[in-house]
Amino acid sequence: MENHNFENEGQFQRKMSSRHLQMLSIGGIIGTGLFLSSGYAIAQAGPLGSVLSYLFGSVMVYLIMFSLGELAVAMPVTGSFHTYATRFISPGTGFTVAWSYWLCWTVALASQFIGAANLMLRWFPGVPVWVFATGFAALVFLVNSLNVKWFAETEYYFSSIKVYAIILFILLGGLAIFGILPYEGSHQAPLLTNFVKDGLFPKGLLGVITVILSVNYAFSGIELIGVAAGETDNPKKEIPFAIKSTIGRLVFLFCLTMAVLAALMPASQAGVVEAPFVVVFDKIGIPFAADLMNFVILTAILSAANSGLYASGRMLWSLANEGMISKNIVRINDNGVPMRAMILSMIGVVIALIASIYYEKTIFLALVSIAGFAVVVVWLSIPIAQINFRKRWLKEHRLDELDYKTPHSPILPYLTILLLIVSIIGIAWDPSQRAGLYFGVPFVILCYIYHFIRFKKW
Repeated sequence: MENHNFENEGQFQRKMSSRHLQMLSIGGIIGTGLFLSSGYAIAQAGPLGSVLSYLFGSVMVYLIMFSLGELAVAMPVTGSFHTYATRFISPGTGFTVAWSYWLCWTVALASQFIGAANLMLRWFPGVPVWVFATGFAALVFLVNSLNVKWFAETEYYFSSIKVYAIILFILLGGLAIFGILPYEGSHQAPLLTNFVKDGLFPKGLLGVITVILSVNYAFSGIELIGVAAGETDNPKKEIPFAIKSTIGRLVFLFCLTMAVLAALMPASQAGVVEAPFVVVFDKIGIPFAADLMNFVILTAILSAANSGLYASGRMLWSLANEGMISKNIVRINDNGVPMRAMILSMIGVVIALIASIYYEKTIFLALVSIAGFAVVVVWLSIPIAQINFRKRWLKEHRLDELDYKTPHSPILPYLTILLLIVSIIGIAWDPSQRAGLYFGVPFVILCYIYHFIRFKKW
């Protein structure tokens, strides 16, 4: 195996600590996926099915992050999984993975700016949506233009607000479930009646399977720990700690949140038109609850957009650094920011933003499914790359020489691959999410064809 020195690759500033890594990852995850897509999950899979689908997503993320951890500690490079796919699967796969990840965040960013702008209409109903969307896009671009340490600090506090808000929601929702707080004007405890009154799985097990892609979208962002590996001050120490603590927090936050939502919101009232958190708080009857949650969700969406622009810009930089697109994009300014890569990412956001305006009623789930498909393509590459990396490593080294290795059984990466494939197949039965297949599959094929034509190798 080639002996590469990845410690100082590129010109990024290694100024991120473990707390920055954790909050960057959490910030990328807790956005529209949890605050809006959770309503879609309850409507499709039912209360119990939605909780199970998020538990399934937690297990999948748990497995993916262990594979990513082994790779990221051994090779801490910016835009990590694209590099791993290139070196341990094929250059064509690395190229496709990088563009798929860029697509995921570009599409997600557009939906987040539109979503944030629509939330502002509650307070400023006469202002056009594009005004706020443009303003939020400019704000997020400005924050990402700062020194990476200032960016990390900003995202840390952004993310902290929504984490505390979710914990408060879990506590107040729990009190309502047990009748301590009134729900819909009554102190009668709803307990777990919501889970069984329409049957355990109103739309059958197929309903549970079809929402897994939207759950994947909800968890997309966890892999930002790997993207930021090249800007971490002590990768061997910080990355494993960030992975373990982030997974623990996410399982707690997501699964408990879904349990509270499912217990208090009937499937017939759930959807993506109105944030389920606002609906539940309104029914609990807390003064100014809707405005409070409106502000929190606005903060959450901007935080996710902040992390998303960071990720998409770094991925384009990584492509340029590998020589797969113009080397001019590699240039990094004095703040340690790949400005040209970020500007190109924002151009993609503007195109998707325009599409969002023209197809306002149907665009959200379509964007979710496209972003969900793209992130599954990325996630699939991680365990495959780790399997091949481990095989090469063992030819020249002992297993215990790895600073961090995937724990438990060596069969786990293969199980991860199987679960991810199931999540892709499931969306074929959901007409509202098939856009992920219709757009995603041709996109992947075109990436491979372009790479082969340009570089004459797969």
